[in-house]
Amino acid sequence: MKQSQFFYKTQKDLPKDEPSINAQLLIRAGFIDKLSAGVYSYLPLGLRVIKKIENIIREELLKIGAQEILMPAMHPKENWMITGRWDTMTDLYKVKEGDKDIALGPTHEEVVVPLAKKYVQSWQDLPEVDSDKNIYPLSLFQFQTKFRKELRAKSGLLRNKEFIMKDLYSFHANQEDLDIFYQKAKEAYEKIFDRLGILESTYYTYASGGTFCEYSHEFQLITEAGEDTIYICQDCLAKGKRIAVNKEIKEKTPKCPECGADNFKEAKAIEVANIFKLMTKFSGPFELFYTDKDGKKQPVIMGCYGMGLGRIMGAIAEVYHDENGIVWPKEIAPFDMHLISLQGKDGQDIKARAEVFYQRISQKSDFELLYDDRDQTPGKKFADSDLIGIPVRVVISSRSLESESVEVKSRDQKEGSLVKIEDFYKDYCNK
Repeated sequence: MKQSQFFYKTQKDLPKDEPSINAQLLIRAGFIDKLSAGVYSYLPLGLRVIKKIENIIREELLKIGAQEILMPAMHPKENWMITGRWDTMTDLYKVKEGDKDIALGPTHEEVVVPLAKKYVQSWQDLPEVDSDKNIYPLSLFQFQTKFRKELRAKSGLLRNKEFIMKDLYSFHANQEDLDIFYQKAKEAYEKIFDRLGILESTYYTYASGGTFCEYSHEFQLITEAGEDTIYICQDCLAKGKRIAVNKEIKEKTPKCPECGADNFKEAKAIEVANIFKLMTKFSGPFELFYTDKDGKKQPVIMGCYGMGLGRIMGAIAEVYHDENGIVWPKEIAPFDMHLISLQGKDGQDIKARAEVFYQRISQKSDFELLYDDRDQTPGKKFADSDLIGIPVRVVISSRSLESESVEVKSRDQKEGSLVKIEDFYKDYCNK
C-alpha cells in the first residue's frame, strides 16, 4: 500500500477532550476517528488491527470446537422481559419501531438461548468434551457490535457506547463437562493473549460470580493507566502462575482462592476479557431443557466467554507505546514493514529505486508493506512512522544506496543497521 493513496492523516496536536493515552495515540496516528463520546470510526489502519485481532481469536476458538455465527443486534422486548433484564439493566438502549419496543443488544444471552432451544432436545445434542476424539460441546461464538449507555465514556476504546465484542456461549448437560470446557476456554484465551503479545502482563483474576456461581474470572492487563485495581498473589507468582483477585473478592475473602495465601500486591489493570459459568441463569427462564438417556427432562447449563476487540486494541496502545508513538506487537501491527524513501542528492532518483524495491517485496513475499512515497521531509516521515508504530522500518536513501543497502530498524530500537539489498531480498522474498 502506498502512503500517498492511503486514507489516513496523522495529527501533531493532542485531540481535545481525550484524556486517555490510547485515544490520544490512536487518533493522532490515524487509526480511529471520534464521532461523539464513546463512539468511534475505525479507519483503514485501525480496521487492519481489529481484523488481525479478530482472526487470532477466531483461529484459537475454532481449535476448541466453537462454531461461528452472527446474531442480530436488534432484539425484541419480549426476550428481555423473560429474563427480567428489560427493567433492571440500566445501560440498555431501548428504541421504538412503531408500537413495538426493541433493545439494541448490549449482550446476547436473550438471543442465543432461544436459538439453541430450537436445536437442543436430547442428550445427543449436547456432546461432552473428548479431546482425544476431537469432540467438543455445543459452543457458539460471534463478532458483533454491542450498544450500552455508558455514562463514563472518557477512556477512549476502553469504555464505549458502541463497540465490537466477541462472545462465546457453551451448552452442557452436566457440571463436569462445563468445568472441562471452561478450562479449555481459559487456555484458548491464554493462547490468544500470547499471540497478541500481552500474555506475560495479563492476570487470571477472580471476580464475583453473582447469583449463579461462586466466581467468574477476568483477564486483567497490568498498566498504570488501568481503571481497575487488582491484587496479585505473590505466592502464585513465585510459582509461575499469574493469579489475582479483584477488589470485591479481596474484601470478602482476603486469601487467594487458588493457593490460600494472603500475600498480595496491589496493581492497576485493564480488563481485556472475562468468562462466566452461567449455569441455568438464562437457560432456566427460557426453559431450555434436554431429555437424558433415561427419558427425563434436565436443564441445560451454560458458560459465557467475552472479549472486546476495541478494548484490546486500546489496552495494547496504552501499554505498548513510547514518547514517539505506538509500538505494535508483531502479529497485530497494521503492516509488517514501513518502507520510507528519502529525497536524493543532486537529482538522484531515490524514488525510482524505492519503487523497484517496493514492487519486488510486495510481489514476492507474504509481508504486508506500507510504502511512504510522499513528498515530505525526512523528519515528517520518521515522525509519522514512529507514531504509527509498524514493527520494522526500512529506509532507502542516498547514504544507504552508496553501499547498495537499505537501513533496517525495529520500532523498539534506537538505531538501525545497513543491510545489502540483495541480502534483504534473500531474507524476505523467500518467506
